[in-house]
Amino acid sequence: MKTPLAPGIRLVTSFSRDSWYRGFILTLTFLFYTAYHLSRKPISIVKSELHRNCSSVIRPADLNFTNNATWCDWAPFDQSNYQTLFGVLDNSFLVAYAIGMFFSGIFGERVPLRYYLSFGMLMSGVFTCLFGLGFYLNIHSLWYYSVVQVLNGLMQTTGWPAVVACIGNWFGKGKRGFIMGVWNSHTSVGNILGSLIAGAFVSSAWGLSFIVPGLIIASTGILCFFFLVEKPEHINCTPPQHHSEKESDETESLATNSSPVDRAAYGSISAAEPAEVVEQHTEAISFSGALSIPGVVEFSLCLLFAKLVSYTFLYWLPLYISNVAHFDAKAAGDMSTLFDVGGIVGGITAGLVSDYTGGRATTCCVMLLTAAPMLFLYNYIGQRSLATTIGMLLLCGGLVNGPYALITTAVSADLGTHESLRGNSRALSTVTAIIDGTGSVGAAVGPLLAGLISPTGWNHVFYMLITSDLLACLFLSRLVYKEALGWCRRVPRARGFKEI
Repeated sequence: MKTPLAPGIRLVTSFSRDSWYRGFILTLTFLFYTAYHLSRKPISIVKSELHRNCSSVIRPADLNFTNNATWCDWAPFDQSNYQTLFGVLDNSFLVAYAIGMFFSGIFGERVPLRYYLSFGMLMSGVFTCLFGLGFYLNIHSLWYYSVVQVLNGLMQTTGWPAVVACIGNWFGKGKRGFIMGVWNSHTSVGNILGSLIAGAFVSSAWGLSFIVPGLIIASTGILCFFFLVEKPEHINCTPPQHHSEKESDETESLATNSSPVDRAAYGSISAAEPAEVVEQHTEAISFSGALSIPGVVEFSLCLLFAKLVSYTFLYWLPLYISNVAHFDAKAAGDMSTLFDVGGIVGGITAGLVSDYTGGRATTCCVMLLTAAPMLFLYNYIGQRSLATTIGMLLLCGGLVNGPYALITTAVSADLGTHESLRGNSRALSTVTAIIDGTGSVGAAVGPLLAGLISPTGWNHVFYMLITSDLLACLFLSRLVYKEALGWCRRVPRARGFKEI
């Protein structure tokens, strides 16, 4: 009698070699970008420690001080304009990130991703640690911290275009929304871990709040160098199918049967060529060529405002909770992680819904429209009780980060493998960089505006965020209309009627 295989071995052998490698790459890139976001989060936690309410802090008996109100603060953030100075730090990073992102995609298409990511993570770790060393070296120069933030922002641009390009190389369009929705939780996981790690040291030695995350991202850079596989072809795995046969048939049918105006509106003229003439190109796509892909401009402008909202919360939520709900720095940082927990659920939900409906733009638009009144409610009733705070943070996190996650992952990968590229597989990094780079402009503007507006009252900050959400919807309106038309065209066909 043949002995049956152990259950664990049966489970292992039930997956193909391709499946194991895809799972491995998914996990590896998840760890990489978790480390990127983990190293960005400490600044938002440490803000509450750099400028505190000194009247509530026990004064050491042997400490000489001249100002009772600011003796516990870290210069130069002990001044009355400390919020503006925090805005300078945020924008030193974010403006450098936004500018560098447009060039990062170009480099990412031309440099091996393994080397590019490894270098970026190692250098990000170095500059994150340098910020924390300011505590131990007793540095009180705004210029020092600003320059470190600029250099760190430039290095951090190596991450997103490279990891999305790598995932796009390994996974086809089939369930890309769901897979990338789950995978994109690395953003929230990184924020949560970054908050917890920074919060563990912020009250005792805030320098470690930066040094520990810096060492973590540098370690993942070493891991990347030894284990990342850029494309399935490099290890004789099967490459993914970026366009289903059904999609190609429908596109060709639409191009054949519709009017020239319809064909131009749907961008299907170039996609109507027979499959056998599609050739693989080795030249990386140009910047203008990437901009001409249908949908890139609209989603880029939408992300500008969506990311403005997300990054304003990323950098200012702990301070808002500390000021309004009167939590200490650690408690405010821990509470702010609920926003990121909601973001994980929101990203996965957005991916699932967009896969099922085929409407990426519509899914984003509905979530953004719903987020606007929820932000209004959070500002007015969010601090009434602990249960209300938790519930509103989870809900707002899901609605704000869901569209942002969908655009930067599944949408970027869809556009980077668009049929109009005619088989050119070297567009993912450039398209991703354009979309996320445009979004990063909003990410830079949002925290800056929050720093300038918050002294006049937090209500005005929330009005700015609500307006941004509505503007993000406006830029998607044309794509939502096109998706609605596409659904209307498919309904008669699904009922058995033939279009004439």
